[in-house]
Amino acid sequence: MVFFLFFDFFRHIFTFFFGILKEIFVFCCMIFIGGEIMEKLEYYYINRGTCAVIPIDKEVSEVIELDCSYIVNKSSKDIIDDSCRYFGSSYQGRFEGTKRILNMNYKLPILIEEFSNLIFFPTSSPRFGYSLWISFNNIKEYLKIDDGSKIIFNNNKEISLKTSYYSIENQIFRSAMLDSLIRRRRNV
Repeated sequence: MVFFLFFDFFRHIFTFFFGILKEIFVFCCMIFIGGEIMEKLEYYYINRGTCAVIPIDKEVSEVIELDCSYIVNKSSKDIIDDSCRYFGSSYQGRFEGTKRILNMNYKLPILIEEFSNLIFFPTSSPRFGYSLWISFNNIKEYLKIDDGSKIIFNNNKEISLKTSYYSIENQIFRSAMLDSLIRRRRNV
């Protein structure tokens, strides 16, 4: 009995200190990422100003907007799914719709919201759950750099990615195809 009490006591202490370490890690990431303390949110819905959703940890993401950045206590895929649900669908529903429209199966761009044609694409397969999502609508240009690619958004903010230039180009092409086909279907 004493052993179980002793074990339970250390389990609670470990959980407490692990929680503190996670908070310190997120805080350090916030400072490292932009040199400034960002507002921390429990939820976030993608909007026209959202540029990127970047995973920091399994359940923590940075959201870059045109005029500010946030730390959100959710995975990048959960933010995408919550945003799809906010606008009346789900990630899975949007994925199946895109799959049918583009006749493709993997790393598909997702139409988050129809009215503004908010389209986001993953830089790696979302099946692995640790994917960075980029707004197709807010890309000004993309460049090839030594170890990957650089995306420049409409407000001139930049992010460098380890993802190859050709992979980013392919994702932008898929997003443009989705955008074009959806606009065409609306005008029919």
